[in-house]
Amino acid sequence: MARARTQRATSVPKAERRQQILTAARDEFAKRGYHQTTIDDIVAQAGVARGTFYLYFEDKRAVFADLIDRFAAQLAVTIVRITTDDPKENVAAQVRENIRRIIGTCLGDRAMTKILFSDAVGVDPAFDRKLMNFYDSMVALLTESLRDGQALGVVSEGEPRVLAYLTLGALKELLYQAVTLGLAEESAEVLTQQMYAFLGNGYLRVAERERKQPRRPGKAR
Repeated sequence: MARARTQRATSVPKAERRQQILTAARDEFAKRGYHQTTIDDIVAQAGVARGTFYLYFEDKRAVFADLIDRFAAQLAVTIVRITTDDPKENVAAQVRENIRRIIGTCLGDRAMTKILFSDAVGVDPAFDRKLMNFYDSMVALLTESLRDGQALGVVSEGEPRVLAYLTLGALKELLYQAVTLGLAEESAEVLTQQMYAFLGNGYLRVAERERKQPRRPGKAR
């Protein structure tokens, strides 16, 4: 019987075994927090031996870093730079779609959203720098879009980097509360509309720009 179990364990592809450990670690970190979670907790959840864990990860921090890197990369590709200089592209729709994609991604993996926003800070100085670099890249992307928007009159005056920090801060708090309250993915559309309305009442001037644009020929008024 022991031999049969060993054969079944070794027959699992390495990529699948690694993902099995990552999934278990994600669930334990979300439930217990980083500092309270032990490797024993992770291997028990994954259903693997402690030695198997060390075949894939050096320690608890390594598996935690892998999870954060994967989720940060997923969020990074979710955000698309808004096109403001093409009259065929609806700026308002692009803004809403970016918000929708971010919220949808985070609600689709509530465990990682909670980990990123509540447990990732303070692990150690090197990890804090890693997180800071991630947030800086998000701020830089948004700052560039806001600066372009100001040049075209769709964003009000103000320091674009400050506006970027304010936007990301509001979005982070919204997402953290959403996952803490256990909102389902179906809530993404409502949250998107509310976040867009919040920005529209702040620095966005998209509605004003669209009202000033001439209507296309052949379109019903």
